[in-house]
Amino acid sequence: MGGQSNHDQASSFGAGAAVYAKSRPSYPGEAIRWLVPSGARKILDLGAGSGQLTRGLLELECDVVAVEPSDGMRAEFVRALPEVPILAGRAESIPLDDDSVDAVVVAQAWHWVDVDAAVPELNRVLRDGGQLGLVWNIRDEREPWVAELGRIMRQGTELDMNSETPYVGPPFEPIERRDFEWICRMSRSGLLDLVASRSYILTLEPPARQQVLNAVRALLNTHPALSGHADIHLPYVTRCSRTRLVKFQGGASTPS
Repeated sequence: MGGQSNHDQASSFGAGAAVYAKSRPSYPGEAIRWLVPSGARKILDLGAGSGQLTRGLLELECDVVAVEPSDGMRAEFVRALPEVPILAGRAESIPLDDDSVDAVVVAQAWHWVDVDAAVPELNRVLRDGGQLGLVWNIRDEREPWVAELGRIMRQGTELDMNSETPYVGPPFEPIERRDFEWICRMSRSGLLDLVASRSYILTLEPPARQQVLNAVRALLNTHPALSGHADIHLPYVTRCSRTRLVKFQGGASTPS
């Protein structure tokens, strides 16, 4: 794939929005509850995509607003969750009022963000003491067939999502980290759709993309853990980070 840029991969999601919407997994409820502080009244789902995280946030019975830069993703979001407001925007330019939300959660997207430009915006829209939560679903390659799947997929350029040690910085407090292990159950075609939805697969030239998908089909048909099984159990680790905002006024922190 050679000289693909992060921008190429980030902008690929509009064209692949439909397959993304139907194939990407959700997030465990216990992980979402860990990311969002108790008592939060209004939550921003930043980089909401087609709404995979948003569905879980709605179960907290808070007001949720979504922001997403991709026209295609917003269209899929509206189809799935017409009751949730979604706005065009990005982490570096958030179309919300000052001090308007209690928590911001970013799923599967912080690695696309210009942190230096985003932190002032988060400082602006979050209330003092508000929380930023970052979350990624990572395939658990301790399972041998999942490791082989990863080897096949990395024939493309799989971006390092830096989910283990994401950087935020002041005026946010030091990051807290926690992992949640779970199993995503899907069909064989669902696994192929999941692979096809990855940005580094979407941006391959068609022959190279087909080569990757053919290799995944071969894995499904030949690996002892997969061959003959209608349902696929894909293990994930949901990697979560959270940090609290302490706003600064006149060089001193404001008590929360």
